[in-house]
Amino acid sequence: MIVQNRVYSLEEAKLKIERYCAYQDRCHYEVETKLKSFGLLPVTIDQIMLELIQNKFLDEERFARSFASGKHKIKLWGKKKIELKMKEKRVSSSCIRLGLSEIDDEEYIENLHRLVDLKWESESKLKKKFDRRGKVATYLMNKGYESDLVWEALEKYPLD
Repeated sequence: MIVQNRVYSLEEAKLKIERYCAYQDRCHYEVETKLKSFGLLPVTIDQIMLELIQNKFLDEERFARSFASGKHKIKLWGKKKIELKMKEKRVSSSCIRLGLSEIDDEEYIENLHRLVDLKWESESKLKKKFDRRGKVATYLMNKGYESDLVWEALEKYPLD
């Protein structure tokens, strides 16, 4: 972790962290890490965190919803990868479930099928369909899609 040389006053730290939170939704872990980098005492960090929550700058449920929705719609990540990334950010299980519930099931399957088609075409250099299916499946599972859904989506490209 990189620690800044400058130590911030309470008011400077509050202003800086409020701007940080206003720029995009943040989870508690990200904000706490940022505050620690300011060289603040743990008691001061707790006080600022409480004020951020009370003033709606920090809301873990809102973060989970926007994170899950954004990563799925923009980066086309699957639910498993979204969940893993939120766990890395130490988001609570209930907030993770809430965030994943934001993903529309129909849109999720449509995105999976669109990715299958795009990746299938991009792997056209592989003549053996078995190898091609394996590459596509690996790609989609790395994007966080569930293996059963991936193999089901690949059924439209038979091995024969």
